[in-house]
Amino acid sequence: MLAALAALIMANTPLRSVYALLIETPVQIRIGALDIAKPLLLWINDGLMAVFFLLVGLELKREVVEGHLSNLRTATLPAFAAVGGMFVPALVFTAFNRQDPVAMQGWAISSATDIAFALGILSLLGPRVPPALKAFLLSVAIFDDLGAIVIIAAFYTSDLSTRALAVAGVCLIGLGVLNRARVRDLAPYMLIGAIMWTAVLRSGVHATLAGVALAAFIPMRRGGGEDYCPLRDLEHRLHPRVAFGVLPVFALANAAVPLGGMALSDVLRPLPLGIACGLVLGKLIGVVGASGVAVAARVASLPEGVRWPHVVGAALLSGVGFTMSLFITALAFEQGASGIPDLARLGVLTGSVVSGLAGYVVLKAVLPSDAADEA
Repeated sequence: MLAALAALIMANTPLRSVYALLIETPVQIRIGALDIAKPLLLWINDGLMAVFFLLVGLELKREVVEGHLSNLRTATLPAFAAVGGMFVPALVFTAFNRQDPVAMQGWAISSATDIAFALGILSLLGPRVPPALKAFLLSVAIFDDLGAIVIIAAFYTSDLSTRALAVAGVCLIGLGVLNRARVRDLAPYMLIGAIMWTAVLRSGVHATLAGVALAAFIPMRRGGGEDYCPLRDLEHRLHPRVAFGVLPVFALANAAVPLGGMALSDVLRPLPLGIACGLVLGKLIGVVGASGVAVAARVASLPEGVRWPHVVGAALLSGVGFTMSLFITALAFEQGASGIPDLARLGVLTGSVVSGLAGYVVLKAVLPSDAADEA
């Protein structure tokens, strides 16, 4: 949040020229015939965010294998909620922007949820939060990120290079061999993962997907009577680096919205309004509505200790798209007309702030106070 605020300050003060010079600094890595040259902004969006998606993939695998998503009954409700929380915001966005083909490139922006920010706001309520509610929000966010990965792969992929994809495929086979051979040293996985990231970057598929693919092959099994778990060890190492490194740097590079020349009425323009309403209203209606359908159809039930007002609060928090929404904005409007990306980022910031505040207020009102717990 502080990094996003710093980006806004720099974008709207004389520091804007320094800021622009920084994120547009050309960075080049060349090894023989391999030459990767990109401005710093794209190294952040393609490189650092691959580390973020690696962590998301590790969390997803752990939850599926032995966590909240390992049981079909407990996984059904958040799965329904996540689908509704992606589908309805896209419909809300489309209702505002269906006449504008350029703006429609951003239809998926309001479907995203920022795990770190949503859970961070929930943690402000402390021990009053039922563990099952935290697990529900975490599961919804993980399913949401899985859906975002599919959307990125299917809709935000440029011209494909079959040669680069073939190299990436060989890397996947190599990772599979390491996993089947029960190799528990992380070094060979990281080496092949780096090669795969380079290949995916050159393939036209967004490079962040290499992080998710790598996570799928990191072993969880413990062997030889030892407690060491490679996946948990890597997840433990990455958490502070992503939370206090990757995400703030990404926010600093992508949240700079120049407000000069903008008026309050600009928030009411179709693009930012569609994104903001998608995050606030779309997520609320989608998550609560899909959860209600799942419970009414008796394919799922509310977790123990969780009531419908709690689900409403969690649905609002899932509208904090922030990092993920900004990321999809960068993909959708990478070649967008001047001003379009800024309007989209304005919608993301507005919708995320409103959703976060509304979710906090609702949950603070409906969760029991410490005094009530003691009584």
